Amino acid sequence: MKFTRLRIAGFKTFVDPTDFLIEPGLTAIVGPNGCGKSNLVEALRWVMGESSHKSLRGSGMDDVIFSGSGNRPARNTAEVVVTVDNAERLAPSAFNDADTLEISRRIEREAGSSYRINGRDVRAR
Repeated sequence: MKFTRLRIAGFKTFVDPTDFLIEPGLTAIVGPNGCGKSNLVEALRWVMGESSHKSLRGSGMDDVIFSGSGNRPARNTAEVVVTVDNAERLAPSAFNDADTLEISRRIEREAGSSYRINGRDVRAR
């Protein structure tokens, strides 16, 4: 199974929906300090089930939601979606009928987060 796409919206510094296509071969994340490299990796960890806000450099899980800036208002939700190639059918049997899996995690301020796989609500384990 391979990651093929990462979509981030309202997560930390990624206030607007942002898509990252992950092509075959080597993928590198480069850029100057403060451009969001660590936040991109944390978004991937978060959507895959990270439950420790300290591991995500926050004082609470709501800290992953964009908190606003001088010219941008705070958001009340954050969502990260990762698309995974499942052509080899390596996913659990309940999700093995599709060539791709879309795994999403969404959080609402003061309400907690929810997970979906291919549009179906699921629980983290």
